[in-house]
Amino acid sequence: MMNVKGFGAAEREYLRKHHTHEIKDNQCSSFLIKRIKAPVHLVWSHVRRFDQPQKYKPFVSRCIVQGNLEIGSLREVDVKSGLPATTSTERLELLDDNEHILSVRIVGGDHRLRNYSSIVSVHPEVIDGRPGTVVIESFVVDVPEGNTKDETCYFVEALIRCNLKSLADVSERLAVQDRTEPINRT
Repeated sequence: MMNVKGFGAAEREYLRKHHTHEIKDNQCSSFLIKRIKAPVHLVWSHVRRFDQPQKYKPFVSRCIVQGNLEIGSLREVDVKSGLPATTSTERLELLDDNEHILSVRIVGGDHRLRNYSSIVSVHPEVIDGRPGTVVIESFVVDVPEGNTKDETCYFVEALIRCNLKSLADVSERLAVQDRTEPINRT
């Protein structure tokens, strides 16, 4: 089980409910939480786009989806230079527009992320009196030969951290343009 000390009851419940992974001995797993000053519908509109991850993922240069956008759909992602990869083949495992959950599994590519699976969940939260969002991304991945669990988790967490920061930047920029009224808590 993931270490959830230091997080609130809501985050612990989201992790328990939506972020369960079967972890084998040769794998590592972790999660990251990002608060975004933008309403859920706006953040989810980016996260749910399995066919356009480049809209907020800075390391993706191009994405081509094979077939309809449904569970089991595959996408071919081209990775920008600077990373130890050029392509990734990924399968849509879950897309739940009611619960705001996206799950993706890497099934191929020229990289070392074998048996990688991630779950992203998006939840409403009031931030500074305005509608905001808590995004949680968890993953499990094989530890490549020659690396430790810590090294592998550190690398994947760094990528996810960049993606979540970019998601926050894009969403918050749009939220400012479509400013929502403060929430009255009386």
